[in-house]
Amino acid sequence: MEVLGMRKWALLLCAICVEVTATLSLRASQDHRLWLVVVVIGYLASFYFLALVLRAGMPIGVAYGVWGALGTAATAVLAAVIFGDPFTMPIVIGIGLIIAGVLLVELGSRDQETSP
Repeated sequence: MEVLGMRKWALLLCAICVEVTATLSLRASQDHRLWLVVVVIGYLASFYFLALVLRAGMPIGVAYGVWGALGTAATAVLAAVIFGDPFTMPIVIGIGLIIAGVLLVELGSRDQETSP
């Protein structure tokens, strides 16, 4: 049973990584249109992995929340490093609040799963 739980999270991590790659490629496509190919393939692959996560049994609120929160955080950090986008204290606080909210959703879903 633990292997199935690990599989869900591994698939979700794949969905997040591919989505972040697609989003960063969208930014890169402003300078070179060829990046749009990576954008389309990346978003399609991300939704495919997300569908596999849901099929594996992860609740949609948890999957989508983690996908969105970690995707947002990773995109903000990587865009700052790669493209020189701003990364200010309000952005850091906002990302922290998003992640805190997702953790609450995740913990709330665990309570529901363990209830009789």
